[in-house]
Amino acid sequence: MRSLIVYLPLSSPTGSTEYEYVVTADGSQVGEHASAPAALLPQPSGAGAEVVAVVPGSALSWHQVVLPRGTSAGSPRLRAVLEGLLEERLLDEPDTLHFALQPRSKAGAPAWVAACDRAWLRTAVQVLEAAGRPASRIVPEFAPEGPITVHALGKPEDAVLVVAGDEGVMAAPLAPGSLALLPPVSDQTPCTAEPAVAELAEQVLRQPVILQQAPQRWVRAAQSAWDLAQFDLSSSSRARTFKKLAGGWAGLLRAPQWRAARWGAVLLVVLNLVGLNTWAWFERSALSAKQESVRRTLTQTFPNVRLVVDPLVQMEKEVAALRLATGATSGRDMETMLAALAEAAPDQVVTSLEFTGTALRLKGLRGNPEESGLAPRLRSLGYRVALQGDTLVITQEAAP
Repeated sequence: MRSLIVYLPLSSPTGSTEYEYVVTADGSQVGEHASAPAALLPQPSGAGAEVVAVVPGSALSWHQVVLPRGTSAGSPRLRAVLEGLLEERLLDEPDTLHFALQPRSKAGAPAWVAACDRAWLRTAVQVLEAAGRPASRIVPEFAPEGPITVHALGKPEDAVLVVAGDEGVMAAPLAPGSLALLPPVSDQTPCTAEPAVAELAEQVLRQPVILQQAPQRWVRAAQSAWDLAQFDLSSSSRARTFKKLAGGWAGLLRAPQWRAARWGAVLLVVLNLVGLNTWAWFERSALSAKQESVRRTLTQTFPNVRLVVDPLVQMEKEVAALRLATGATSGRDMETMLAALAEAAPDQVVTSLEFTGTALRLKGLRGNPEESGLAPRLRSLGYRVALQGDTLVITQEAAP
């Protein structure tokens, strides 16, 4: 995976504005880092590659709220609820700000909300999209999550001390008097500092600090669970996610490490096609053998049949002709049907009888054929029974 992490500039960006960036190969190690206009930023590639936009800590304000019952992260009125909860705490008009709710927040429990200038963030993201580097995620440089950490950054003349953790994100000038304004920091609290202010940070904090370059901080920020692409930016976030998935599939199709898997998939498809065709050939062969057996039976039984078109129909006609020539009766003859009726209902009297050649139509029978048992007895003799008005119709169930 080769991902691009872009640090958004505080000024309103344009196509010529330079973005600071860092490239990471595994999401944790810092690779190439520099600054360039959006159109000249490196293009991430490979399976799982993405562009992550980092919002500077000074561009965000943090507010803790308690969501009312019945409100969830997916609620269509969540934006209006947040505006009502934060209206008296904000210095700007709520409609000029972009809000983002803490991940996995629940109604009735405290949750953090990030706020920043809506027009600025949208412009910064749109510049990246126009340059073909759409951000898959938008994360804060510092977030209220995890144990407390202390960060010293900037230049000696305007150095800033940032304390971030589950209790919030707070910033103050890097000076001894600022410690009273921040949560207490113990000797066990991780403290990092940029090289330019490392010495000053050790003097103020009175403990050693870990050197951390800005690109290292951005890579760590990209690992956050936060995603500021919410509300009016959520549709763009979904589009970016689809592009990310498409890029992942493209990487899967081209990456060398997936070559064996690709060959395996191709081989599996080929084997399935060969297997299906072989199975279809056997089925066709079995069907042809059965058809040939029927044709052979017809021509051997009736040698006078020279051309076989429909074996079953032709065999039925030949049997009927043979029966007619010998005077034998069949189940379709009127005498046979009347004999079956007499056997099934010996005490019934028929007032009207009509034979159509294939069906016997009777009138005058008493009662319902099903309830009287006539229909079941005739079915057991091989005849189908249907009642049409006051007429009972008897037909042969199957050929003899």
